[in-house]
Amino acid sequence: MEMRIGPVGVALRFAESVLLAPGQRRARRNAWAAVCENRRYAADRRHDAAATATTATATTAGATTATAAGGRGAGRSGRR
Repeated sequence: MEMRIGPVGVALRFAESVLLAPGQRRARRNAWAAVCENRRYAADRRHDAAATATTATATTAGATTATAAGGRGAGRSGRR
């Protein structure tokens, strides 16, 4: 018994591509939207990390300056 899958397989693949084409298009669009959203999220994280590092550096520099100025914290007058 010989199986002839060639023409039947081609016909099934063609029918699948015709019937599922809109779904595949939508899946591709959804995947691309997810990629773009991930890139935006990563850019936001990089921006937040840079801002945090800048703030930490400024805070450390401010604490060093306050300690050198007499041990008082920033914004305090020293009176109680």
